[in-house]
Amino acid sequence: MFLSTNNCEGLGECVKQCPTEAIRLINGRAFSCITCGACYRACPNHAIYKNKYGGYGVDRAKCNGCGVCKFNCPINNIKIDEDGVVKGICARCGVCTDICPNNNRVDGFDLIKDKQISYLKSLDAALPRYETHTRPATESKTRLCVNTNLDDCILCGRCEYYCPTNAIRLTVDKARGLCNQCNICADVCPTQSIKNGIVNYDTCSLCLNCLKNCPNDAIILDDFKISVNKLQQENNGSIISCLNCGLCEDMSETDSLVIVDGKLRYDISKDFDTLNNFNKSIEYCPVSTLHINSNGIVINNIEKDSYLEGYCTLCSNCVSVCEQNARVYDFVKWDGKANDTCINCGTCVEVCPEDAIILKKEGIEVNLDDCILCERCAIYCPVDAIKKSTLSKKVIIDGFNKIDQNFCINCKLCYNICPEDAIIDNGDSLTVNQDKCIYCGACKNICPSNAFIFDRTFVNKNQTIRCSK
Repeated sequence: MFLSTNNCEGLGECVKQCPTEAIRLINGRAFSCITCGACYRACPNHAIYKNKYGGYGVDRAKCNGCGVCKFNCPINNIKIDEDGVVKGICARCGVCTDICPNNNRVDGFDLIKDKQISYLKSLDAALPRYETHTRPATESKTRLCVNTNLDDCILCGRCEYYCPTNAIRLTVDKARGLCNQCNICADVCPTQSIKNGIVNYDTCSLCLNCLKNCPNDAIILDDFKISVNKLQQENNGSIISCLNCGLCEDMSETDSLVIVDGKLRYDISKDFDTLNNFNKSIEYCPVSTLHINSNGIVINNIEKDSYLEGYCTLCSNCVSVCEQNARVYDFVKWDGKANDTCINCGTCVEVCPEDAIILKKEGIEVNLDDCILCERCAIYCPVDAIKKSTLSKKVIIDGFNKIDQNFCINCKLCYNICPEDAIIDNGDSLTVNQDKCIYCGACKNICPSNAFIFDRTFVNKNQTIRCSK
């Protein structure tokens, strides 16, 4: 509940601005709904609901103005106006604390618990049920993985080619048939007749091993001679690899994928239904490298139709074959904080698979004890306010956003927080300008009355780098 301090002068600004008329002056001091929930429990039409802030709202489509809530309010704070609209129930929107000119309205959740209880007992009121959140002692989270030093990477693709589990995905803005300087042709040449795209015809046996293994189809055969189709240009693209976060193991429905000493291990012989066992793991993979290989494989003399790929085993093969020394072991660290560009949209809370993030008015709070550093929060963040170690990125391409007037209390929190000025204040109502809305979710997540009908579509749009070669 919200409280008035002893310094309250009874100016009444909070009374005027409260969107649900839940505050009144008693003996010259502001007094408001204590959010005890008596009205919520008594409503015969289930028209009163509890929101995520611990306050209560009224669904005007369900409310018939029967007055049961009014008669059950222990502090006689509820009234029904001439239009049959219920007033006096606090939605915990916080407008009163922001509008008080002397900062004399405070959030009871911010006070010491003993003082809250003592105050409520002095009113002889029912104690509301609420949860308190305390920040865990852990100050940062660290994860070991193989990462890419983007300053040294030339997007040649050697790491992708040699990754035994296909856990690296390379995208290069270059037409096929052009040399990417991966030097795989030199690796597979039995006579060591090719290096850096230059062929020694005196020793070349024309075995065509280079042609068969070139991942970019850049080897040309003409009149009993091979040559490399080279074109000097910058490589633009992205390199995405498994983060070794272990989320796939958490989401799997089998014991065939486990973490041993911080490393992912997969036993195909224990995997009896690959397609169903890993549906959730693939769906939640932060970087979308996890996938099912349907080419089939023989394990212990048993032919299996499919098996799991795209997880990093920390084998270091990519590190050893990278001629640019761009693939390196890395300890990724996060202190659980977002930067100043955070718009409090709550997208990170929605996508966190471990429920490790709490959205507060002053920003996000992360329980680092529960966080596995999967970086889904950062990958989905619409304003890049959270640190990440990967080029993987999800962006919003489409959505739907509408305010249900049966729920809206006109508190204008959405209007104040919208980073794109997409909320229109019509005086007695609020609407959404669909042309301006970017579907970030800030309005939906701050709304204390669940008034937004909201949906959006994310797609992969990985961030790119430019490499001079």
